[in-house]
Amino acid sequence: MTLKKQDIERFKQRLEDMKKQMTQLAKHVADEVKTPEESKGYSQHQADEGTDDFNRSISLQVSDEEFKILRQIERALEKIDDHTYGICDVTGEPIPMARLDAIPYATMTVKAQEMMEKGLIQ
Repeated sequence: MTLKKQDIERFKQRLEDMKKQMTQLAKHVADEVKTPEESKGYSQHQADEGTDDFNRSISLQVSDEEFKILRQIERALEKIDDHTYGICDVTGEPIPMARLDAIPYATMTVKAQEMMEKGLIQ
């Protein structure tokens, strides 16, 4: 499957929009995590402070996931510039259109992704 120029342009626009949204979301979460001192002092009980710490921990985990997706989006945009978008980084096989429609930042086929998640390839 060879992607048409109009398909690539459509995916590029989606990826750029996603990158903008993820960047704004990551910045917002990072700003929230950076200002824990402001919320300190409001907690009247140790359990409340524990909840605050738990919420910051969740925010950090979400932020980490957002940054991972942001890196994948940037990689997909690089592949568009390199004219390799839609080709699996691992196998060199075409990535099915249905997968790209669902996950436009996919850089691997499902098979290669599963192998990587199982630790069979790095």
